[in-house]
Amino acid sequence: MQVSVESTGDIERKLTVEVPAERIDAAVEKRLKDMRSNVRLDGFRPGKVPPKVVKERYGDAVRHDVINDTIQDTFYEAAKNESLNIAGQPTSINPEAFEQGEALKYTATVEVYPEIEIGAIDSIEVTRQTTEITDADIDKMIEVLRKQQQEWNTVDAAAADGHQVVLDFVGTIEGETFEGGTANGFNMEVGSGQMIPEFETAIIGMKAGDEKDADVAFPAEYHVETLKGKTVQFNLKVSEVKEVLLPEVNAEFYTKLGMKSDSEESFRGEVRKNMERELVQTLKGRLKQGVMDGLMAIHTVAAPSALVKQEIEQVRQEMSQTAQYDTSTLPPEVFKDQAERRVQLGLIVGEIIKSNDLKTDEKLVEEKLIELSSTYEDPEEVIKYYKSEASLMQKIEGAVLEEMIVDWVIDQAKVIDEVTDFDSIMNPDKNKVVA
Repeated sequence: MQVSVESTGDIERKLTVEVPAERIDAAVEKRLKDMRSNVRLDGFRPGKVPPKVVKERYGDAVRHDVINDTIQDTFYEAAKNESLNIAGQPTSINPEAFEQGEALKYTATVEVYPEIEIGAIDSIEVTRQTTEITDADIDKMIEVLRKQQQEWNTVDAAAADGHQVVLDFVGTIEGETFEGGTANGFNMEVGSGQMIPEFETAIIGMKAGDEKDADVAFPAEYHVETLKGKTVQFNLKVSEVKEVLLPEVNAEFYTKLGMKSDSEESFRGEVRKNMERELVQTLKGRLKQGVMDGLMAIHTVAAPSALVKQEIEQVRQEMSQTAQYDTSTLPPEVFKDQAERRVQLGLIVGEIIKSNDLKTDEKLVEEKLIELSSTYEDPEEVIKYYKSEASLMQKIEGAVLEEMIVDWVIDQAKVIDEVTDFDSIMNPDKNKVVA
């Protein structure tokens, strides 16, 4: 077998393979011989059909099958002989026309894994955030928990910020209604930003049973093109005004939250513990994100299309599970950028692991298992279950290896320590200043 390789791109290779005619002919003859015992033709006893007749009847079909199988077999044989680290199936295989007794010649286009040289890790800058959970942070968290359990009670009062109103409204522009401008039994919390400011302002002061007309100016940058900068006339009818009722911080409240606290002090301790757990995970995630962004910044890696295609399906499945949304109708392009980045990072991280001979630390795996199981009622049972499932242990080991890689990068990178507050870490979007 003769093989030549041509580089047609960064990671694309074109193989030209020539298989001797003798190999094809021998394979055809062997298959025809093997099938004789199973051939049934009128006028011949089973298994006694002459070889010449079998060849005349089935020779072309057998040769076609042999050629297909030979191409599959010799492609991987050729790639191995040429030391090509191929990524996925060939993107194309094109056999040349040939006559019986001639060599089989075909070309195959394939992508290979890129060769990666690890860049200057010490040029990466990573911000490492730290904070302390204060009593004020715990107070805020308890208020969040209270709001999650809040109830709304009907009151005989004029609507104000913090009230929830139930209303009907009809919006018109120059006397004509428009899509999305009408609703019945609409629930709105005044001052929440649920509606544009002028609409919410128009509700303030209205009581149950009140009706009024109000002109509402939509901002020029409003997301609906037909409403940008327009003044809309709304007819507003309020049917109910409600005020929030927050639960008392007591034993009943602890039980509702699934906590075993028997006093406010122990409750605050449980809240702190949960906050600390979430904080640790968030800080680890932020640090990992910074490291991965840094690795991407100093490497240019071509992502094999076969791997990107596989990753697109993985991203699609994860989104379906996380968001509980059917993503099967979305085009692959929606997920391509994320999939490509994940493939590139996987290749970079894989090279770091290989070139530095990094191996999973069993002690860290055990610590990770203990950390994960601590959130369950029976940690020992959880650990036992994980250890009985190879796929679950692989995920744990993968997570530990990721943390080891983050540590490996941090040891060499320029680390900027930033002390901040709990709320800024846990709710970064809420604290953004919009110019």
